[in-house]
Amino acid sequence: MRYVSTRGGMAPQPFCEILLEGLAPDGGLVVPERYPAIDPLTLSRWRRLGYGDLACEVIGRFVDDIPAEDLRALIAKTYTSEIFGTAEITPLRTLEPGLHILGLSNGPTLAFKDVAMQLLGNLFEYVLARTGEELNVLGATSGDTGSAAEYALRGKQGVRVFMLSPYGKMSAFQTAQMYSLQDPNIFNIAVRGVFDDCQDIVKAVSGDARFKARHRIGTVNSINWARIVAQTVYYFKGYFAATRSNEEQVSFAVPSGNFGNIFAGHIARMMGLPIRTLVLATNENDVLDEFFRTGRYRVRSAAEVVQTSSPSMDISKASNFERFVYDLVGQAAGVVSELWRRVDREGGFDLAGTPYLERLPEFGFVSGCSTHADRVKTIWRTHERYGVLVDPHTADGLKVALDYRTPGVPMICLETAQPAKFAETIREALGREPERPAGYEGIERLPQRVEVMDPDAEQVKAFIALHAGGAAS
Repeated sequence: MRYVSTRGGMAPQPFCEILLEGLAPDGGLVVPERYPAIDPLTLSRWRRLGYGDLACEVIGRFVDDIPAEDLRALIAKTYTSEIFGTAEITPLRTLEPGLHILGLSNGPTLAFKDVAMQLLGNLFEYVLARTGEELNVLGATSGDTGSAAEYALRGKQGVRVFMLSPYGKMSAFQTAQMYSLQDPNIFNIAVRGVFDDCQDIVKAVSGDARFKARHRIGTVNSINWARIVAQTVYYFKGYFAATRSNEEQVSFAVPSGNFGNIFAGHIARMMGLPIRTLVLATNENDVLDEFFRTGRYRVRSAAEVVQTSSPSMDISKASNFERFVYDLVGQAAGVVSELWRRVDREGGFDLAGTPYLERLPEFGFVSGCSTHADRVKTIWRTHERYGVLVDPHTADGLKVALDYRTPGVPMICLETAQPAKFAETIREALGREPERPAGYEGIERLPQRVEVMDPDAEQVKAFIALHAGGAAS
């Protein structure tokens, strides 16, 4: 298995070469030369596997330069009941016949990002130990990626983490999870702006080839291919839990901001998993919903980005979307390069009236958006009807999922996070505080350690250069 760039400017590379890199040298995203095909007999065999063994099978199709026994050991170290609270790792909860929630928030930071990030931390440490190198991880978060990355990489040998977040725009719980960490290899930077300003800085720093090489900059954002591959596993697991035979189809509803989580579902579908529909749910920041309805991809300005009660989706530039467009245009790297030149030059592109948009139904995507009122109503209704409490992002997914249910086809909604992370919205919906898992009481009162900066890539580079020397102790 070799990896290339969506923009065509990178020679094929093995997995370990692209694991630490983030963006490709030409500014594109790395993708596999092909998607491995899973035949019905293999799918039947996988149905009987536990999560760790299934992860070995799925991830092993994309990773052939780590010895199989080493990869198996890394996966076994990652997916344990001690870390995820259950041997199932991603348990399926049935709300009613044909409507399910896939539990993804059982990791240490109570969000779905843990499922991939815990593995990524172990992969980083393994590869760095093998090469004797060190890595300075640069990332941006709108809420959950940051804490998941920091909890996965805290104390890891040879790794330092520089995490950018939008100042004052995450929930108090999310903020405390990140800023209260005191590990010497963790650095939080709060940017005066929105998430897209943070993401732009990460891309600007990663695009400076000399600086990136000098300070060995890597990334943990969803542009990191290993994160996407790790997330693909739970689509298979959810499918097996919701069906009895491989003759059945299912649909998945996915709250979407940066397009990474639902892109993992796209990969599973391309591999041969019987997915009928991938239901993309946005909040008021509906750049992705607009594309799937109209063919127009229009990046919003920072002033247009709405601060919502599902803050992890307050995004106007969906980084992983480029990977899907690469497939949509027949993996024509030249077309992708031109489209993203238009994004840089004109703020977007429009595929309406092109043969590419006519192909869109082949990929099974539908979309919809949700408002604050929808979230509050869905949280209340889900609790009232099923006795289940969901967070605002999962509520976005449920709201849109209900518009696309098909008789006889199970609908699986991907859980985003635990409700305790968004107490203000839960109070509004139910009139009471959400319960907190043990160990998280009073997290907001812990001392916090953070640097506040303007949205300035040069200022961030100077901070990294000052603190990048040496490895995590």
